[in-house]
Amino acid sequence: METTQRAEQSAEPGRRTAGTARGSRGTRGPAREERIERRRREVREAATRVMIATGYHGMSMQAVADEAQMSVGLIYSYFGGKEELLQSVIVDILEEFRVRVPESMASAGSDPVDRLRQGFQTFCTIIDEKREGALLAYRESQTLPESGQREIIRLELETTEPFRQAVEDGIASGVFRPVDAELVTHNLKMAAHSWALKHWHLAPRMTLQEYIDRQLELALLAMYATSR
Repeated sequence: METTQRAEQSAEPGRRTAGTARGSRGTRGPAREERIERRRREVREAATRVMIATGYHGMSMQAVADEAQMSVGLIYSYFGGKEELLQSVIVDILEEFRVRVPESMASAGSDPVDRLRQGFQTFCTIIDEKREGALLAYRESQTLPESGQREIIRLELETTEPFRQAVEDGIASGVFRPVDAELVTHNLKMAAHSWALKHWHLAPRMTLQEYIDRQLELALLAMYATSR
């Protein structure tokens, strides 16, 4: 294990920030890029487990290294420090939303109801896949510097925009009554996040799919222009 770590450290010399890593990708081969992304993911997952147990301020890079079964030096070749690591954990979730939610909504066709159903299904599925990270985002995002918080806000607005557009389209087509599209979008986002925040209470009572179906029923019934 130690030999492998030393070899990988020499292959990835120096401390690398997120911006530097992104800027150097053009010179990497596909296999090396895949290995780097896999390692970064392993470190994020280990850091999430540590921060859930100790909190951000109680986390040490040595504890992350122990959890990931890597050397501290290897971890520093992927992340510049605790702050960058926390931001990466949160951004990773938001990037999943940004990519997968619009794709799933587009695959549902033009019907605004179908788009909302598919988008909310995907949103909740990602939350379920990354429950620990979602909890961490709520608990620790205010720890980030102002620049990091601005990035989180920007990405969050991007991830919810397809929902707002679907509601607006539903209103324009007469399927929905003239509701507040921004507020509906906010409520759907909070309902999805609640699966992680209140999982201890919800999971013993229903499956994820039952939760999705019931939340959608409540939201859609409140919006339909005519009773269904």
